[in-house]
Order: sequence, then C-alpha cells, then structure tokens
Amino acid sequence: MAARGRGSVNVAVILGVLLLCTLVAEAAVFNVGDRGGWSFNTNSWPTGKRFKAGDVLVFKYDATAHDVVAVSAAGYKACAKPAKGAKVYKSGADRITLARGTNYFICSIPGHCQFGMKILLHCR
Repeated sequence: MAARGRGSVNVAVILGVLLLCTLVAEAAVFNVGDRGGWSFNTNSWPTGKRFKAGDVLVFKYDATAHDVVAVSAAGYKACAKPAKGAKVYKSGADRITLARGTNYFICSIPGHCQFGMKILLHCR
C-alpha cells in the first residue's frame, strides 16, 4: 500500500513542476524605454503594449542620476514617493515583476517625474 501512495505524490510533484514551468515560460520581459532606457519622456512608452501579472520590467539607467520607485496612484499623480515604505530601486539595471492591476513607477529625483520619468501599466 505504501508504494502506491508514493507514486501518487511523485505524479503530483511532476505535474506541479510542469505547471510552474509553463507559467514562468509565459512571462514576458520588457526593457522600459526600449533602447533609450529609463529616461525623460518615458511616460508614453507603455502605449500599445499589453502587460500581464508576472511579466518583468527591466529599468536600465545611470544609477548616479536616476532611480525607480514603485508608488501608489496618488504618488504617481503627485510625482512623490511616500515618506516611508516605498520600494526604491537604485542599481541602474533593475528587474521588477509586475503585479495584477495597475503598477505605478516614478523617478524620485526632483523634477525628473515631472519631465516624464514615470509610467503606469495595467496588468491583467
């Protein structure tokens, strides 16, 4: 009897791994700003693109001059990062996995967001 139980567990594990591989394989990788990278006037970059939860954004930029901050709708509209708890990316080659719903990102260096260093993405 014990041998049958182990076989069922093995099949379940294999099916789970295959499902996970399928989900990971479907995720797309997008370079924000395409060849220009994360820079001024990037706010129109998402136009015409379709994003899904699990897709990955790659932000390439000069880390001495910019950053990437995940913000709320209010932070996006005001071009302001929250005083506490904001996820700030500073590597110059950040990889961010998108969540379902609307995702908002800004550069928090003064004036940069106002000059178009911000994007919002709707993910299904």
